[in-house]
Amino acid sequence: MHDRSDLSSPAPVMENPVGSNGSPNQLTTPLEMVRKKRQEAIWQLFDEKFHTDFRITVGSATCENAAGSQAVYDRLSERLKGLKGPRVTIGRVGCAGRCDMEPVVNVISKGGVPVKYVHVTPEIADLIIDNHILKNKIVEEHSMHHVEGVGTRTRMLLVCDGSACKLDVGPTVSYLREKLNKSGIGDKVTVTRSQCKGRCQNGPVLHVYPDDIEYQQLTPEKIDQIVEEHLCKDKIVASLATKNNKVSNRFIPFFGDVHFFGKQLRIALRNCGVIDPESINEYLAVRGYEAAASVVQMDRAKVIETVKQSLLRGRGGAGFLTASKWELAAVQKSEEKYLICNADEGDPGAFMDRSLIEGDPHTIIEGMIIAGYAMGATQGFVYTRIEYPLAIERLNLAIGKARDYGFLGKNLFGTTWSFDIEVRLGAGAFVCGEETALIHSIEGFRGEPMQKPPFPTTSGLWGKPTVINNVETYANLPAVLLDGAGWFASVGTGKSTGTKVFALAGKVRNTGLVEVPMGTTLREIIYEIGGGISGGRKFKAVQTGGPAGGCLPESFLDTPVDYESLTAAGSIMGSGGMIVMDEDTCMVDVARFFMEFMVDESCGQCTPCRSGTKVLLKILEKITHGQGTMEDLDKLVELSKTIQQSSLCGLGKCAPNSVLSTLTHFRHEYEEHILQHKCRAGVCKNLFHYEIEADKCIGCRLCAKACPVGCIIGNLKEPHVIMTELCTSCGTCFQVCRKGAVKKTTEAAR
Repeated sequence: MHDRSDLSSPAPVMENPVGSNGSPNQLTTPLEMVRKKRQEAIWQLFDEKFHTDFRITVGSATCENAAGSQAVYDRLSERLKGLKGPRVTIGRVGCAGRCDMEPVVNVISKGGVPVKYVHVTPEIADLIIDNHILKNKIVEEHSMHHVEGVGTRTRMLLVCDGSACKLDVGPTVSYLREKLNKSGIGDKVTVTRSQCKGRCQNGPVLHVYPDDIEYQQLTPEKIDQIVEEHLCKDKIVASLATKNNKVSNRFIPFFGDVHFFGKQLRIALRNCGVIDPESINEYLAVRGYEAAASVVQMDRAKVIETVKQSLLRGRGGAGFLTASKWELAAVQKSEEKYLICNADEGDPGAFMDRSLIEGDPHTIIEGMIIAGYAMGATQGFVYTRIEYPLAIERLNLAIGKARDYGFLGKNLFGTTWSFDIEVRLGAGAFVCGEETALIHSIEGFRGEPMQKPPFPTTSGLWGKPTVINNVETYANLPAVLLDGAGWFASVGTGKSTGTKVFALAGKVRNTGLVEVPMGTTLREIIYEIGGGISGGRKFKAVQTGGPAGGCLPESFLDTPVDYESLTAAGSIMGSGGMIVMDEDTCMVDVARFFMEFMVDESCGQCTPCRSGTKVLLKILEKITHGQGTMEDLDKLVELSKTIQQSSLCGLGKCAPNSVLSTLTHFRHEYEEHILQHKCRAGVCKNLFHYEIEADKCIGCRLCAKACPVGCIIGNLKEPHVIMTELCTSCGTCFQVCRKGAVKKTTEAAR
């Protein structure tokens, strides 16, 4: 068997490699093979994507489907049958990340700015066909531009707002807008600030869309020329223009026209919402598999060194240097080595990995090929939970297509190296996100962590050297190889390079998936991308890192999002969960909720985690019921530190984080629960009650009829009374009262 521990030479190319159709392949290198297939893919897509007057794409992911995208797709497809007039095609794409506006429909016209329609129903789909397609008239009231308050314009101008450009961007934007207005085109162009694109030495940077032209090192003189020639006369200023050809920036032309997307830099998510995830041709058309084909002709040591220079760290939470893990496995002498993709995300509110697989499964496969070649793997596995049926379906489809094209399996890319991938399903245990528990599950055993060392890179799956990276880590690899390790390292901060994907959820206006450069502050994410707190409420806290993370108050909003800064603040990066909380959130109840989750998900193998978390939960429940004592707070701290220090795996060590962070930053709320029997947010049922204000009550009896326990008394047209000793604080009376007579009193009933 071929010795895959050899780092000194690339996999040889077979003399007559066999193509996917079984005939001899005369191409001499894997890269030429992929580029040939890319050309063929573009020709096949020409009529469908590039030769039409309009192309309609419908979001198709688990969340989009739940919002009704299938019915929208069916209606659009039906209307397009036999349509006379413009040439129109329709296709599906993955989730673009704007969860609060689904279903989303994108209409792309020749040479025009794409228009995104939101909250689309079959009836709105009819309006899109009747107006936008047949009359070329945008249905403004249903467009994302309208909802965002940006307005539909003929061009979009994105000015980089990264840290290196920040000193110049304010005056640049002001001068640009002034020049546009003086030239009479201010109402035809949208100017918005974008996040850092990694060209800091050439800032300030301006990106013009839909022309896809970039101008760098802006000065007032250059702006004058750009506005007068390019924007007024449609003549690109060739002497100033630089073509933007980085794969990581592909998302900008489609979604850079609204502030939610403009402030992002999408590397891992670069294809999500852009290509059809079920089409290998669409992936090939955007330079798919080109990085992998280049890699298999490089020395393995050179591949590892390239990724090492990018400083890419594992995106699963621990932040270990990706290339260092590969290096440890690569030097092991073994005929069998394994590569695993950890897609078992179990954090409440987290959906980064699922969306990535559903929207761009081939990029995960390509990333695994790159990693597998670098460390000398013989077999790859994607471990995901059975709760993700659409992700599993699309991933298996993509693996099958990659095999058909010769990108997986025996002698992939026509070389002597063989590597394949298969999907393994878990039952959804949170602990299986820990790498040794995940390995046990793949082996067919109960998912329980084991003591380290030995580490998986030495003895992992079936006792063989094994590397485990998560979905987002693999998704970054093609961009690192194609756009360059130096460019990737220039994005983010010194020790935390590149970008990070977050599932932005909770009490924030714009919920969804966001991808931002490392070093972006929590304030920028929550207020500039997230749009601030929903309902005009006041910000209270943000939790990063999922159940194992911490809750940070308003004073930490300017904390940069990177591994070191979040850890220093008392939280963690984690896999990318970010939950925003407002003033109606009880922080004691938040700690109780996450501890309840940890108790349910503990594997029970070690006593500190199995029993210690249960004791923590009982103390928290005691406090939320108004029965706590001040001594309980000391017990919470002492027990939490004991669990951190003595638990077997990372799950147990991080289990008390929500307790410690809320005690550190919101101790006054714990003390109010204990000393005043008060829950200021009105969440803990034993610490608030409902009352009916007699002067507002008209005796309509709506509340009495709706009360599930019959605790409201009173005659018709007379003020009613709630018998607090019977009330369960369900809030039904509060919800049905039309006169605002029922009020919540945030202290225990007397």
